[in-house]
Amino acid sequence: MMAARLYGARDIRIDHVDAPDTPGAGKVLIDVTAVGVCGSDLHSYVNARIGSTTIDAPLILGHEFAGIVRELGTSAHDGEDNPLQVGQRVAVDPATPCWHCEFCDTGHPNLCRRLHFCGLFPDDGSLCEHMIVDARSCFPVPNTISDASAALLEPLGVAIHAVDLGKVKLANSVVVIGAGPIGVLLIKLARLSGADPIYAFDNHPWRVEKAKQWGATDAWTLDMNPVKRIHEITHGRGADIVFEAAWAGETVGQAAEMARLGGRLVLVGIPDGDDLMMKHSTARRKGLTIMLSRRMKHVYPRAIRMVEQGRVDLEELISHRFPLSQADKAFALNAAYPEGLHKVIIDVKQEGA
Repeated sequence: MMAARLYGARDIRIDHVDAPDTPGAGKVLIDVTAVGVCGSDLHSYVNARIGSTTIDAPLILGHEFAGIVRELGTSAHDGEDNPLQVGQRVAVDPATPCWHCEFCDTGHPNLCRRLHFCGLFPDDGSLCEHMIVDARSCFPVPNTISDASAALLEPLGVAIHAVDLGKVKLANSVVVIGAGPIGVLLIKLARLSGADPIYAFDNHPWRVEKAKQWGATDAWTLDMNPVKRIHEITHGRGADIVFEAAWAGETVGQAAEMARLGGRLVLVGIPDGDDLMMKHSTARRKGLTIMLSRRMKHVYPRAIRMVEQGRVDLEELISHRFPLSQADKAFALNAAYPEGLHKVIIDVKQEGA
């Protein structure tokens, strides 16, 4: 089968590798249909590492994906414990926890120490034609949801989990730093939760406009002194909740300065390095509640309902599309951040077999 593998920094090659064998108990074989390129994929692509994890062997990237069930192992039940069927279209949660540790048992599978994650070394990801995945990670999607939108349920799930952590309520004032795909999803979900006003910042002018299209009351580029702007517009009070979804230079420290006394700060972005920089005195004197968002919990069913009901249109995120055979070009374009870039989709289904 065809697969896009990362060999080193900025070195993706289109290889032909062995197709997976027959799925075992609790597993299914799927034909991958669509894959979204995530910011964390770009970290891996640009640096051949992400956080403390170094990629030192060819790795298939990709974790935002959907597919069609081709073959069932025994006891193949989906994420809501319903039997899966051959031919079903599914969105796949890329995280596979152990399902029986203290964290899994207490409703925190995203914190499982034995969790495996698609496309995070050493586990291969979804930029290939066929995959064996855990049946419990599969969530059937209706035909009203496209393959690309089904793949993008993953970043929507990340945003849902972050908004859950932020406990957004009616009339809360919200700031979102970073108006990439997850950032604008945070804006949309905050708006759907009744937040108002919602302000956003990003480095790129076209993403500032995207933030407004997705529900921001107003938005600016980060060179506009964001802390001063929020203090002015809130008359010195600050925002109830600040979501940091960029991790671009000083944004974590800026997020803390923007939050009001007793406010909440949710860190969603993934940094290039491993340091979290903010003034301790700011966080302490304000009595901030600071939460770091780790992937997601059991949110796929909610994400599917939101898209099916038309509350979130994931197709609007997509700016570029490539076939799997051009995955190297897709990543090179994404890393260059040309004007107008927002979300890149790699269409796998059309590649055949």
